[in-house]
Amino acid sequence: MKRKIIGGAVLGLALVSLLVAAVVKSGDGSALKPRSYSGGHEVVGIIDISGTITGGGSQGFLSEGMGADQVMIQLRQAAQDPAVKAVVLRLNSPGGSVAATQEITTEVNRLKKKGKKVVVSMGDVAASGAYWIASSADVIVANPGTITGSIGVRMDSTDLRGLYDKLGIQNRTFKSGPYKDMGSSDREMTPEEKKLFQDMVNDMYVQFVNIVAGGRKMSADEVKKLADGRIFTGSQAKDLGLVDELGNFYDAVRLAGEMSGLGPDPEITTFGAKGFWREIMGAARGASPGLAVPAINEIPPAFWLVM
Repeated sequence: MKRKIIGGAVLGLALVSLLVAAVVKSGDGSALKPRSYSGGHEVVGIIDISGTITGGGSQGFLSEGMGADQVMIQLRQAAQDPAVKAVVLRLNSPGGSVAATQEITTEVNRLKKKGKKVVVSMGDVAASGAYWIASSADVIVANPGTITGSIGVRMDSTDLRGLYDKLGIQNRTFKSGPYKDMGSSDREMTPEEKKLFQDMVNDMYVQFVNIVAGGRKMSADEVKKLADGRIFTGSQAKDLGLVDELGNFYDAVRLAGEMSGLGPDPEITTFGAKGFWREIMGAARGASPGLAVPAINEIPPAFWLVM
């Protein structure tokens, strides 16, 4: 009897593993095929960017992160499809990693160069890295209560020396150069290291400001007055020139249709497949802007770079 129970449990785990693998694969952007439309239908494409913006592809079974690879594939599909005349980017994200955000923004700009109109629809939150992406759109639509802004860059390093002392943990590091373990959690950061980190933050901050200035047709000085990390409501952002219109997702679709010559009630198609956990639980909502962190194995230990 015990062997039957164990055998049944093993078989059950194997079946669950196969199911999970299939579901995760279905949510992987790399599995998507270029789509085409028969009958001459011209449409507005919908691309969803929800949760933390990270590098790579599908973020796995339980993750609420949005991999840049998935989004880039969908943007390229929309760019290559002659039936797609405009794209609505539905943003509901507190931000994410700088590089992943830049990868997505590059594809948004390439999409525009193909002659496609791009309209951003902001949901609950479209801040930091999500606003970086939004600023490259032709038009930004936000709800009056959307949380947006948070223009800036942040680096975190955790000092765990007190905890290590209590636990009797001693770390031994062998390094090829003086800065190879910058941001280590088991020692104090040197003044030189602090300067190096701050220089990196400053450089990325300038990149962010320039992207917003170019996209919003503002001067860098005008952007810097708003780019101190603060967040805004959608209504405040519109008054400040960071958002064009107040409205919901359907208002954004209407604008995309009108801008692309499809009229106020265009046919739409959705790019991409949502992962299993996202389908069940929904995308991450209401996270604090700028507090999202990339996967820990993609960055130096105990050192997180976020927007």
